[in-house]
Amino acid sequence: MKCFYFCGWCFVWWFVVSEWWRRERRKRWEDFFGFGLFDEIDRLMEEVMEDFERLARRGGGQPFIYGFSVTMGPDGKPVVQEFGNVKPSPRGPIIREEVEPLVDVFEEKDVVKVCAEIPGVNKEDIKLRLTDDGTLVISVDTEQRKYYKEVKLPCKVKPEGAKATYRNGVLEVVLEKVEKGGKSITVE
Repeated sequence: MKCFYFCGWCFVWWFVVSEWWRRERRKRWEDFFGFGLFDEIDRLMEEVMEDFERLARRGGGQPFIYGFSVTMGPDGKPVVQEFGNVKPSPRGPIIREEVEPLVDVFEEKDVVKVCAEIPGVNKEDIKLRLTDDGTLVISVDTEQRKYYKEVKLPCKVKPEGAKATYRNGVLEVVLEKVEKGGKSITVE
């Protein structure tokens, strides 16, 4: 009993001293710099938590998915690609019903490969469409999952030579490039 009582006093002493030290440190900071940095951090954290709570109430139970991928572009500069269903806006984050999948585009000698992460769907539910302006549209609309992404292709491709495979949640679309320069002529 005495040991428990002693431990209880140790906890109370630690709490009082640590609270005193926190207030003293905050006071010294404010005296030195002339403003309350910790008060500002507390206010910002309150704002973030309120935004998150408001977002959670508005979301209606759907998951929040946000991510980004950083790759090196052909010019040597980093390219940041966002994916998910949370989109930033000046009025706060916007939650969309469709998830924008993570997509990589690889341009090879004769083909363009598009790889998209679309987990949790059947291959029969995936719809692909190639537009006239060279955009590949990937969409899935099921009760459980919704995906949508428009991918601008780096060059002209032949729609009739397209092949798509779907394994382990990854969609791979291979598109043949349109031959450049027309037809070659042999000299006799």
